[in-house]
Amino acid sequence: MNRTDRYETGTYAGREGGCGAGCGKGRRPRGTGRAAGLFAALLLLSALLLPACTLDKADDGKVRDLEFTVIGEGDAPQELQELVTQKKTQPFKLTYSDDQNLYIVVGYGPQSTGGYSITVEELYLTENSIFIDTELKGPAKGETVAQETSYPLVIVKTEFLEDPVVFD
Repeated sequence: MNRTDRYETGTYAGREGGCGAGCGKGRRPRGTGRAAGLFAALLLLSALLLPACTLDKADDGKVRDLEFTVIGEGDAPQELQELVTQKKTQPFKLTYSDDQNLYIVVGYGPQSTGGYSITVEELYLTENSIFIDTELKGPAKGETVAQETSYPLVIVKTEFLEDPVVFD
């Protein structure tokens, strides 16, 4: 049985039955072919463009290292000090800037003792972001440390840049 029906969406060689409510035997509802094709094209386009929108260390080439200074909480601008005080009871990452400097802060939340330190492993500029990698180091074995909760954090002061910061 070779049956061909003509619709606005093109030629359809129909099969008997199975097209659902509202359409005759062997017929598709009007416009389904065009909508399905458009949906498939949009889905394919989304899949191709989505990876281009991510910030990833592997995708970005290092443009240059950034010079920086690690500062104490008391040396930070007053507004930043207040933000840090509010956030330090949980792990956090934030940036703060004034017209001259960019401050990058990484807090590791409460630790059961003192004796922790933080190192800045990398801080550099890529074509579209600033990349920072820090590491929390615990007290050395046998080191005498304060037996009270501490809130280790690092405040990095660098040149003012408007690029987004990627924390690793």
